[in-house]
Amino acid sequence: ENKILVAQHPLLIVANQTATLVCNYTYNGTGKEFRASLHKGTDSSVEVCFISWNTTKISINSNKGFSCQGDHYEDKVIFNLWNMNANQTDIYFCKIEVMYPPPYVYNEKSNGTVIHVKETPTQIQEPQSVIPLWILATVTGILALYSMLITAVFINYWQKFKKSMYHQSDYMNMTPRHPPHQKNKGYPSYAPTRAYTAYRS
Repeated sequence: ENKILVAQHPLLIVANQTATLVCNYTYNGTGKEFRASLHKGTDSSVEVCFISWNTTKISINSNKGFSCQGDHYEDKVIFNLWNMNANQTDIYFCKIEVMYPPPYVYNEKSNGTVIHVKETPTQIQEPQSVIPLWILATVTGILALYSMLITAVFINYWQKFKKSMYHQSDYMNMTPRHPPHQKNKGYPSYAPTRAYTAYRS
């Protein structure tokens, strides 16, 4: 009697969004064309992906909602799934079918494999290199010292500038003085006012 038996690992924990599910099978018939598929849910209602092969050709197909690829070996089929999310946590079943020659044979439902996809926490991207606290404190201190030094130099320069401007703006008495020993020579103490009427026409 042609018969297919399938064995699966009972549990897979997925932490990095990638799972490798191995379907080991035994078949005592002489089939030439096979089909292996992976199904999701307790009622196997969702076909995740499948692979079919014969002596010369292999074809692979995946459901749009999954990233899945199957590989066939002598006594097992390996389904690789990636980009998995927590919503895809479920029980998965392998189904092996003999498509040709007749009679059509497939395995009885196995115990399946529970694939538990851990939720990936949304992490805030941290900088690649974290600057130690003492370096930050040192740099802050240097910058503060540099700022104080610049401020002191600026204040000193400003005071010198104000002082030089003050000396340059001293009031100078420009009133002409009489020559010495000539005070009594009849010089008027002030110049007479020029009469401009003589120049009028």
